[in-house]
Amino acid sequence: MLPPMNCKSLEGKVGVVFGVANKRSIAWAIAQAWADQGVKLIFNYQGDRVKENVEELTATFGEDVPLYPCDVTSDAEIDTFFQNVRKHTSQVDLLLHSVAYAPREALEGRFLSTSREAYRIAHDISAYSLIALAQRVEPMMTNGGSILAMSYYGAEKVVPNYNIMGVAKASLEASTRYLAWDMGKKAIRVNCISAGPVQTLAARGIGGFSQMIKQYSERAPLGRTCSLEEIGATGVFLASDGAAAITGQVLYVDGGYQIMGM
Repeated sequence: MLPPMNCKSLEGKVGVVFGVANKRSIAWAIAQAWADQGVKLIFNYQGDRVKENVEELTATFGEDVPLYPCDVTSDAEIDTFFQNVRKHTSQVDLLLHSVAYAPREALEGRFLSTSREAYRIAHDISAYSLIALAQRVEPMMTNGGSILAMSYYGAEKVVPNYNIMGVAKASLEASTRYLAWDMGKKAIRVNCISAGPVQTLAARGIGGFSQMIKQYSERAPLGRTCSLEEIGATGVFLASDGAAAITGQVLYVDGGYQIMGM
């Protein structure tokens, strides 16, 4: 059981959420946790393939939750998305970046075999998009804000089959630090959650995922990985005044696995 949160600790804040794909996605877990604390949410969806899923999920918050298309590889679409956001609010307090992708063939076999195009795609979608979104949201964070990105331990250590995604996540984490420096004077904080493996559809595309779960149960101090609800709770903390002096950090939510040497 998670300890109870302060009721509506983020009441009245506005959050923009990128990356919800289905009810088992990390982005949805954090969005739900933010909504439970009183955040008004605006969502993106990337492509018609996931539009219906996201519409069904956001409808659970009411009929008028804003939802707009946005392909994060397109500067024009990002500009249009934030123009749509301005129809609902002049101020944004929170931004969630839970966006990552690499071609499937680059997530198996040898990292040495990574193609130039797979390297470019993984970094564009998984890392550069955070910078692109930060550029657009900064003018709207007039009272400061919190930007949150999602990483994984494969950014720090070699995880077989994670391959190019690990390198792209390392780029994401470095980008987080540089953005924290650039945006700190405006009281905008930028952090990453590095979550342990959880049963999402995206995770199942990584070769050897069941072995990852087994490793965490055997070696993490808590004897397990994390849950979606625990990641959501961490997302609330990093959005709250309790984390007002935390920026440029990677916060591990992984049962303690990251601290282990052998």
